[in-house]
Amino acid sequence: MNGLDAALAGAVRWIGMNLLVDTIRITLPATGDPVYDPATGQNEYPADQVLYEGPGAVQGGNDQSLISSTPDAGQMWVQETKSRYKLLTPLSAPLAPKDAVVTVIGVHNTTNTALLGRSWIAQDPARVATVEVVRVTPLDQIQLPREAS
Repeated sequence: MNGLDAALAGAVRWIGMNLLVDTIRITLPATGDPVYDPATGQNEYPADQVLYEGPGAVQGGNDQSLISSTPDAGQMWVQETKSRYKLLTPLSAPLAPKDAVVTVIGVHNTTNTALLGRSWIAQDPARVATVEVVRVTPLDQIQLPREAS
């Protein structure tokens, strides 16, 4: 397997330098009840747990079939779509668990800021395989609430 590992190392290096060029953060949403802070007079929620912050890439599907609609129970129409994206991270990054939140916090091209601040939810745990050059995690974009017309 040493020959294969050496060949894959070149691919891992290339992907790290040319594809994993943005900065992403993976967090687990906080659980637990808020705690009253007498100094501020506000309830303080526990902080989210940061699992990873570093190089990565978020890519959308380029096939229309990757977007599906899911009706809510009791509704006669579709209110929400599932937007299929994938997160790419280095193999050294931790596995993103299901329901982790992925946010783009830095982009390599400062004129292309459309990704900044957008968030996705990990649909499943990060995928693993016998032979890997990059870690892939399936995502669904967090939809902003619709504005009233």
